[in-house]
Amino acid sequence: MKEKLDTGDEFPALTIEAAGGGFLNIPGDMDGKYRIILFYRGHW
Repeated sequence: MKEKLDTGDEFPALTIEAAGGGFLNIPGDMDGKYRIILFYRGHW
């Protein structure tokens, strides 16, 4: 398992399924200087 990301580390490229359908390529589909990514587990 890769170690945790630290401040200034580059986020690894990945494709995830979007909640509203379709897929999201990170970081390719994200514009702007600042980015926030929230991962939601779904249910406990």
